[in-house]
Amino acid sequence: MRDFCPIKRMDHLEFYVGNARQAAVFYAARYGFTNTAYRGLETGCRETASYLMEQGDIRFVLTSPLTPDHPIARHVQRHGDGVGVIALEVPDVRAAFQETTRRGAAAAMEPTEAQDASGLFRQASIHLYGDTLLLFVERGDYRGTFAPGFQSTGKSSSQRDTAGLLAIDHIVGNVELGAMDKWVRVLADTMGFTELAHFDDKTIVTEYSALMSKVMQDGTGRIKFPINEPASGRRKSQIQEYLDYYRGPGVQHIALSTDDIIETVVQLRSRGVDFLHVPPAYYADLEGRVGSISEPVDKLADLGILVDRDDEGYLLQIFTQPVEDRPTLFFEVIERHGSRGFGEGNFKALFEAIEREQALRGNLV
Repeated sequence: MRDFCPIKRMDHLEFYVGNARQAAVFYAARYGFTNTAYRGLETGCRETASYLMEQGDIRFVLTSPLTPDHPIARHVQRHGDGVGVIALEVPDVRAAFQETTRRGAAAAMEPTEAQDASGLFRQASIHLYGDTLLLFVERGDYRGTFAPGFQSTGKSSSQRDTAGLLAIDHIVGNVELGAMDKWVRVLADTMGFTELAHFDDKTIVTEYSALMSKVMQDGTGRIKFPINEPASGRRKSQIQEYLDYYRGPGVQHIALSTDDIIETVVQLRSRGVDFLHVPPAYYADLEGRVGSISEPVDKLADLGILVDRDDEGYLLQIFTQPVEDRPTLFFEVIERHGSRGFGEGNFKALFEAIEREQALRGNLV
């Protein structure tokens, strides 16, 4: 079937934050990003300040409002710091917007053009879950620094100065009970995404709570959007905790790929990044459960890195603590060796680790 909404790649994520200048320092110091461009008062933007942070093929834009009545100010007041925009590069913004809205997507911003000496930049957006926007970006006629209004800082992301993070592997959204299938249908009907995997409340379950998840991907398989919803359990699930503190649906975590997870985690830990704790018992007979792997098990145990295998290979993954005071957004670091899965074999260990943190916060009730 014709791909009616072709996607070239993940373009960037825009975080709406209370203080973008300070957030930029955090992502540089803790996660090894470089501030490569800036837009704000000094560049002629009177409403917001934005810092472009880069590492590998990853681009984060950290944006703060400059006035209390700006829509981003209301977003931050309600949700705290979080992902406001998921941006996808497409070959034709107008076509992407028309095709998706014609099929039922809710329009957020009509196709617009901005021009400077470096060319023409086009964008449009539709609504995703909660207050999250899905932005289409067209760069074919633009050769400037990220987007009109941005000025280069003169710095570039050098691999030796980073933590070894390479690309966005997938972006996980949390939605309210009963809304997962709705957003699965929206992505299928309006963008042509297909279901890659699904996990029910018998798969993702602990003694206290459960959740359900479906993974949607585009035609290339490069863009993956898992969507979670809470399920009934004895106590509050991690998804419901997120929904309570984020005040609605939104991006729960962002998985970032690396080709050397041991070195990346060593680097991140040395920079002060905190990860979820995995009990030593997880590593007992690890290779007996997942088969032979190239990495030394004792080193994985020291760092708390999880391992899982499917029919196509294995993967290694680890999850950070939330990066905000609200228990909302966190990151995953992932290294794939053939596997296209999401660590199904680790779900129980992972969610028990999250529940231990919930209990410390007084939210496992």
